[in-house]
Amino acid sequence: MSADANVSTQPVDRQRGVNFGWSLGMVLRRWQEYVEEALRDLPHGSRGYHILAVVVHEDVPTQGALATRLVIDRSVLTYVIDDLEAAGLIERQLDPRDRRARRIVATERGRQVLADAEKRVAHVEDQVLRGLPEQQRATFRDAAETAAEAIAGMSPETDPCLAVSSVLEQPPARGRSRTR
Repeated sequence: MSADANVSTQPVDRQRGVNFGWSLGMVLRRWQEYVEEALRDLPHGSRGYHILAVVVHEDVPTQGALATRLVIDRSVLTYVIDDLEAAGLIERQLDPRDRRARRIVATERGRQVLADAEKRVAHVEDQVLRGLPEQQRATFRDAAETAAEAIAGMSPETDPCLAVSSVLEQPPARGRSRTR
């Protein structure tokens, strides 16, 4: 089957050259812009948010395991953790099973800050996805999370922060902006 035979069955946007990568890039750019603004008071913005969320919601036993889970270089993670600790959001504790290792634990203040940040991020996500009906927003979030977890499982060395940065460093394509 030729490419021309598929054109008539493709959605209108695909016929105009808009593709999956462009679509994800636009959503990611807007999410990043809005989230960084919403989290400007949190050390390291969205990166600090992701670290705090994992510390609060997941059982990541050590600082090394946290670096592995988030695929963040350990030296970078150390700086972010230092700043989160200085802000009173987390603390390092000796791991009782291995005194050479450090566990990262959220403080009560860190839990409260995260709860507020999660509300702000949820609001941002609703703004970013406002072009979708509410049910489709939930479906989109679930599908994106499932795809991301699958990708992380197949390619655990991929640093999501670097992936996001590389997408955001590229200038938006000309002539493709849309306003709603």
